[in-house]
Amino acid sequence: MTHVVTEQCVRCKFAECVTYCPVACFREADTFLVIDPEECIDCGNCVEACPADAIYPEGELPPELEPALEWNARLAQRLPLAVTEVAPLADAEEWVGRPGKWRTLAEAQAPHVTCP
Repeated sequence: MTHVVTEQCVRCKFAECVTYCPVACFREADTFLVIDPEECIDCGNCVEACPADAIYPEGELPPELEPALEWNARLAQRLPLAVTEVAPLADAEEWVGRPGKWRTLAEAQAPHVTCP
């Protein structure tokens, strides 16, 4: 089992999760993070650390967020490793809790990303 970053990370990227993760499982795009399911040890530290409530254990993922499973797995193979110096986006607080954030991703922000 793994943990999954959902669309609530999009346009926030607070990244406290990266600091609390004991292994290198987070990958970084311009406006969000994903978890590499091959590296995640299922410790749960990231869930408590995320101020946007964007991370779920795989088994507790709400049905409407299930596309995030495939999205994390696919993008983790393409994105660079996130480091502890990741800073939240300047307007992150304005985006917390907004629905439909997958659609806000533009090709210019992450040309190698296809939204669910």
